[in-house]
Amino acid sequence: MTDTKRHRILHLSDPHLTRPGAGADAAAAAALERMLHDLRFVPGIDAVVVSGDLADDGSAEGCAAVLRQIGSFARERGIPHIYCTGNHDSRDAFAAVLGTGHLGPGGDDVGRPADDVGDERAAVSEVNGLRVITLDSLVPGAVHGAVSDAQLVWLRSLLSRPAAAGSLVVLHHPPIALASSELMPTVNLRNAGRLAEALAGSDVHAVLCGHFHLQLSGMLSGIPVWVAPAVVTRIDLTAPARLERAVRGAGATVVDLGGPFSPMFHTLQARDPGAGTQVYLVDAMSGDDVAREF
Repeated sequence: MTDTKRHRILHLSDPHLTRPGAGADAAAAAALERMLHDLRFVPGIDAVVVSGDLADDGSAEGCAAVLRQIGSFARERGIPHIYCTGNHDSRDAFAAVLGTGHLGPGGDDVGRPADDVGDERAAVSEVNGLRVITLDSLVPGAVHGAVSDAQLVWLRSLLSRPAAAGSLVVLHHPPIALASSELMPTVNLRNAGRLAEALAGSDVHAVLCGHFHLQLSGMLSGIPVWVAPAVVTRIDLTAPARLERAVRGAGATVVDLGGPFSPMFHTLQARDPGAGTQVYLVDAMSGDDVAREF
């Protein structure tokens, strides 16, 4: 879809911060700080979008730590910052810190929550005519995701009226997966077909996701799907298919909308001297640690 209005979105995902002193808080916080520092010269950003797993421990303190860093980055640039829930997040903690998850440059809540979806954290706001819709794919206690029927009804209603500069849909769990991966098809969005039906024929430029900790693209109902690399770690697909290898290396995406090649996605990596260092190696299906001969 080509549009004369142009927008540049900074897409981050999976910072996995925690309450102070919990788990790998210092390393995760440092990865986010390093990524934002290296993004400081990226020009023309209209909004920051964060596609879930803000708090590795689901805590309000973890969400607040993410908000402090990203909120400061957004405030310096006078741009909104928008968040959705991931499988590690808690809906109550998310709402307590972030409200709808759609925050203005100064941190004020500018989102309109979804109608009739209970405690699910779905919302919408506009950025210079671009409609940004966040969906809640969290299934409490599970790693995979799903978007409820109530959210899909709300989404269809929104998309029945085109926005001035089109729409973006943001959720944590990708509705796509690599068939060659043993893990991805078990932890992605379980009802991707239902989401595809809701998006078909709409003004949605792209679907932005996270969760996989690597960059991946595909199509859903003719709409590009982009999976952003994670901030906290990168999953290295050069490992044998049955293994999940995480390495250091924070990444981010710049999404350019409008113009003859829209949408365009490009990945930026933080300049980490430890990039590529193995963080863990586990059996993808059992979660058991594996000898490090790979």
